Amino acid sequence: MKYIRLTKEQLEELHHDFARFLASQQITSDEWETIKREKPHVAEEEIDIFSDLVWEKSLEKVKFLERIDSKSINCFYFRENDAQMISVLISINTVDLTTPNGFQWLENNIHSDKVQLYTGKKKLAEDRKLEIFDLIRQGVQVSDGKIFKTLLDIKKQVENK
Repeated sequence: MKYIRLTKEQLEELHHDFARFLASQQITSDEWETIKREKPHVAEEEIDIFSDLVWEKSLEKVKFLERIDSKSINCFYFRENDAQMISVLISINTVDLTTPNGFQWLENNIHSDKVQLYTGKKKLAEDRKLEIFDLIRQGVQVSDGKIFKTLLDIKKQVENK
């Protein structure tokens, strides 16, 4: 298995897709019930294969990831062969970036010496989707890229001053 097995809840959510997957392998509903009962290891293998297919399809679409905690923001932009990262670290204990007020403070103080902005870029290993998956397993969330783009604009403004 390349990724991880979908949870019971995720499989229930995708039960129509799973039924189509089984049908594509010419396994009927009755046959599936027999397999689960008489050959549980085969049923487990089918679930693993389906899980990997779901992960592959989902990860293919991911472009942006982010993690925000009280003192930092880490954003990632994945292209086909490389990934770009922008990080913000703050060194003030009274601000929490996970709150609207904390984010507003960051916007107002982005040029302050209490804020550090870092960027980086790296070439991806052979498997882009696996790199994204590893970050997701570490708690990074899929995002729409708005924060990444905002931070990139801020970085450009800082460089142009």
